[in-house]
Amino acid sequence: MKNRRHIARLAGWSIVVACLVLALKGVAWRLTGSVALYSDALESVINVFTALLAWGAIRISHKPADKGHPFGHHKAEYFSTVIAGVLIVSAALLIFKEAIASLQAPIPLGAPLTGMGVNLVATIVNGLWAWLLITAGRRARSPALAADGRHILVDVVTSVGVLVGLVLVLSTGWLFLDSLMAIAVGINVLREGWKVISLSVDGLMDAALDDEESELIRQTIAESATGAIEVHDIKTRSAGHVSFIEFHLVVDGDMSVADSHAICNRIEDALSTSVPGANITIHVEPDDEIEQDSLTIS
Repeated sequence: MKNRRHIARLAGWSIVVACLVLALKGVAWRLTGSVALYSDALESVINVFTALLAWGAIRISHKPADKGHPFGHHKAEYFSTVIAGVLIVSAALLIFKEAIASLQAPIPLGAPLTGMGVNLVATIVNGLWAWLLITAGRRARSPALAADGRHILVDVVTSVGVLVGLVLVLSTGWLFLDSLMAIAVGINVLREGWKVISLSVDGLMDAALDDEESELIRQTIAESATGAIEVHDIKTRSAGHVSFIEFHLVVDGDMSVADSHAICNRIEDALSTSVPGANITIHVEPDDEIEQDSLTIS
């Protein structure tokens, strides 16, 4: 419960930080008239929307299971990240439009040093916040929070690139570099949007846990299933911050229900320690259900 409140609080503060960064980048764009800074500010507009989506999705995903949703509301975070990905792609298309228009009719920069200074402050704030969100999101297994942090991190890389580009514009006087930098920003934003959508679709399609975590699960079962004969049909999936694990446990056909239940409890306790928050389902079978492709218990 404490962890849930912490994640929800971070998601709420992410909205505040996104609005602050957007305001700073908006000022930087108005001071300079740079299309590259405009594209950077536009990406921060998307950050505000993705922060709002993440906040709402996290609140929904942490609601307890009910009669209509007996497996919980964990997948709400995936829906929010798909929407966020679509918004990011839309922002990239708007950036391309403005960059091409500016390339055809370059506009001289106004107060570039002041604007760049304001943008640098926004970039530093964004960088620190992205690191915090990604770290917390991975620790709590929150796709929405981690995706929000990854998008902000891309925004940071974008901002650094924009600042470098503006330095080149000032040193060379080549205004078209401003437009080219905006196009580069758009490509980067488009790539990030596609990545966010792809990862979210995997979650919605019940993709298995990664190889490292799957191997940890197999080892944990093998070490804690003493008294059983074998385990087969291990299946895993994740839904937001919860991992679902199910498998068949083969025991001696003459073993009592109480003894087989004790083995199941021992396995569940071990898995809950190895994979915090896991939802575990074990199907107990007699020894005439032994299969060749199985995990043998030593």
